[in-house]
Amino acid sequence: KIRPNCKLETEMARRMGDEPFVLNHLQRVAVEAAIREVCRFRDYQLNALNIRTNHAHAVVGAQCNPDPIATAFKGYATRRLRAEGLVNTEQRVWSRGQSTRYLWKPNHVSRAVEYVLYGQGDELPDFL
Repeated sequence: KIRPNCKLETEMARRMGDEPFVLNHLQRVAVEAAIREVCRFRDYQLNALNIRTNHAHAVVGAQCNPDPIATAFKGYATRRLRAEGLVNTEQRVWSRGQSTRYLWKPNHVSRAVEYVLYGQGDELPDFL
């Protein structure tokens, strides 16, 4: 096991502020719309999408490195949230970095889709 990096944890908490950012229903809808817009505009194949209260999962087919895709998702989502007045201009919405994986085989893609759609726990309530 890797020990926690206390310096990194402290720095990330300082950057994000005292309270963790939690997406409400309207914010989750905006994030979903932004990610779908990226996929349409860049001709990515969106296989699965699940926007949670503090993160998002997506399974995307594209002929490029996954890191710029995740960065575009964050950028488009942040712009949409701000444009719709759902977060203020100073609010940090996303933490640093992201987790990306290459899926080379069809069964890997189908397992990832199943995890994203059905492996995230209970459905989220439509709270405001």
